[in-house]
Amino acid sequence: MGEEVGNGSGGGGERRPLPRLNSRILSSLSRRSVAAHPWHDLEIGREAPSVFNCVVEITRGSKVKYELDKATGLIKVDRILYSSVVYPHNYGFIPRTLCEDNDPMDVLVLMQEPVLPNCFLRARAIGLMPMIDQGEKDDKIIAVCADDPEYRHYTDINQLPPHRLQEIRRFFEDYKKNENKEVAVDEFLPAETAREAIQYSMDLYAQYILQTLRR
Repeated sequence: MGEEVGNGSGGGGERRPLPRLNSRILSSLSRRSVAAHPWHDLEIGREAPSVFNCVVEITRGSKVKYELDKATGLIKVDRILYSSVVYPHNYGFIPRTLCEDNDPMDVLVLMQEPVLPNCFLRARAIGLMPMIDQGEKDDKIIAVCADDPEYRHYTDINQLPPHRLQEIRRFFEDYKKNENKEVAVDEFLPAETAREAIQYSMDLYAQYILQTLRR
């Protein structure tokens, strides 16, 4: 039985049992146990690099640039976009991947609905958008939600309407202009190249883990 407490009306009112504190909460209060980290603790999925889990950081239609705080695993507000543009699709990262910039691999996910930050979903890679951000490589995987009936049949980026690709390109070319930061987007590459890029980032992550364990 849990502890009991009065109903707050003052006097001998009905007493209700207090809810028990969850063992995870008690553990974190007493031993500072580490909460699940979406980059390291979420599996990428058995079908990767073709179909994989991804964590959404930024909701479609948002001007808020959310991003993973690598130290805590929480999603933080990085900044509000300076330009009058919004993210054209849900945007996030692929767990258990690592790129040359020491961040997980970025992914833009096409689907019918906006998704709340910190949710994860299954996505299918359909292409790669090569991008240079202030002189540094910052490629993006273009994907579709594997469980969205309107988008799951897409298997390659050349199946998308040209306008959709132009919309994606224009957003990334423009979203930092008012910050006086230069972004260059190259021609979109096919699904096979995207899968190879994901596999390479999976291998880099595995090497990173092995090196960490040997320390």
